[in-house]
Amino acid sequence: MKTILETNRLLLREFDISDAENFYKLNSNPNVIKYTGNSAFKDINEAREFLENYSDYQRNGYGRWAVINKSTNQFLGWCGLKYDEDLDETDIGFRFFECFWNLGFATESAKGCLDYGFKELHLKTIIGRAMKENTASIKVLEKIGLKFEKAFDFDGQEGVVYKIENKNIR
Repeated sequence: MKTILETNRLLLREFDISDAENFYKLNSNPNVIKYTGNSAFKDINEAREFLENYSDYQRNGYGRWAVINKSTNQFLGWCGLKYDEDLDETDIGFRFFECFWNLGFATESAKGCLDYGFKELHLKTIIGRAMKENTASIKVLEKIGLKFEKAFDFDGQEGVVYKIENKNIR
């Protein structure tokens, strides 16, 4: 498993097939996927198949990464960057087990990903999308420096796009 970055408390690494059970459990919680537009995996095999076919690392050189607590080696969720070829933009996203909400893990990992995207990948801009009702995710985007850009249709719901520019690239 390839380590991508470390923060004070966290290690972010590429997904591995051994993450299938955690992926299945994470997406099985309706509160976790409430604002994502995703549905739950029907079983662990479907989660494993998703991981086996996850090609963002090879295709784009980056993607979503497993977030691991350095002190316990526990899988907390995921965070990372995703390139959207159709829109030609990179999105930051995160998803954590509910028991780890409000502990700063989303903000800490998202800040690490933002820094990685700008300093290592030399991305010009990074955006974040959320349903307007998802105030917790919007707070994380704001805490890491993204600013409201526009509203948009998020799978039939009102969504928002936040954006940040790399100050080192013009």
